Amino acid sequence: MADSIPPADEEATAGSAVEREIRAELTATFEPAEYPVADPFTLLPLLPEGAETEFRAGAVVIPAIDLGLKYKEYQEFPYESVELLVDDLIAAMKAEGDLPR
Repeated sequence: MADSIPPADEEATAGSAVEREIRAELTATFEPAEYPVADPFTLLPLLPEGAETEFRAGAVVIPAIDLGLKYKEYQEFPYESVELLVDDLIAAMKAEGDLPR
């Protein structure tokens, strides 16, 4: 009899899906910036709804204002690429408990 694969933990799978969606939204929003980006103010014009922009996935809602306030200490400008910026933002969201670990 072949070894069966245990079902994936639903919460972890849901958390991964939320993270993927938030990551995709952040990447799509900030990808058009000219890198390297020296400071967060360079990114403000890229927010589709300005300060009212929200990044959403499932029940998770991340207001754009949190990127500059709540997660500021986790960011290390300048950023050479959108991937590095988004990696730090995702890590900050996890550290603050806003995304599942």
